[in-house]
Amino acid sequence: MQTINNLGGFIIDMDGVLWQGNQPLPGITAFFTALRSTQIPFVLATNNASLTQQQYVEKLAAMGVKIHLNEVLTSSMATARYLKENLPADQRKVYVIGEQGLIDPLLQQGFEVTATYYPAEPELNNTDIWADIVVSGLDRKLSWDKLATATLNIRAGAAFYATNADTTLPTELGEVMGNGGVLAALTAATGISPIVIGKPEPILYQQAFEILGTHQHNTIAIGDRLDTDILGAVNAGIRSIMVLSGVSSVADLADVSYQPDWIMEDIQEITLLLKQI
Repeated sequence: MQTINNLGGFIIDMDGVLWQGNQPLPGITAFFTALRSTQIPFVLATNNASLTQQQYVEKLAAMGVKIHLNEVLTSSMATARYLKENLPADQRKVYVIGEQGLIDPLLQQGFEVTATYYPAEPELNNTDIWADIVVSGLDRKLSWDKLATATLNIRAGAAFYATNADTTLPTELGEVMGNGGVLAALTAATGISPIVIGKPEPILYQQAFEILGTHQHNTIAIGDRLDTDILGAVNAGIRSIMVLSGVSSVADLADVSYQPDWIMEDIQEITLLLKQI
């Protein structure tokens, strides 16, 4: 059996690790019971920008798992905080492609969300309608109007940010288009590539360290995607466990220059390890 040492806390992905769509993966309640019994702190850190902290708490509650708000960190939350900390105070108007999970953190950080232009067709010489920033996250009500408004803003000089660049999103029926497809469309229309905040960039993990009170050497990431979760851990300088219950497979390891520190079938195998601690 594999072993884990020097463990101060986990940063855990959700889609493909804890569930597929709305279907919990086997062993989810036992996994969290083991985390609580060993008193290992954790942050559920996801690139999925569509849901709010509260919605994730409620989603897990419906699966029989109780967590606290401060145990959830989304790429939306990380993006809103990053923008507030790194952009001038006079750049607070943002156009959002995304759902409430992205809009709420931006509002909480003091940003003003601007409107979609079409079909309202406002007078475009009215400077009040233009955004300083365009932020794109997963949007399951994406429309041509939203893409057109984002394109107009970016072409007019708005800074372009993305919560994540995931090309796909795992569901019960298989993988569907993720935010990366939207970014590709906007980049093609504007010639501008976004600044990405979520995994595999290290920002999300670095913010999770602060929540956990841990550091690089005693924090371990758990994820199912090589190109986001595992590469993000490498970029953040932490160890990682890749579970095979989601997107990436053992065969995919041959195509990348980086590797996870451990490979496990699923959270059930991690639970067995936790019981040895």
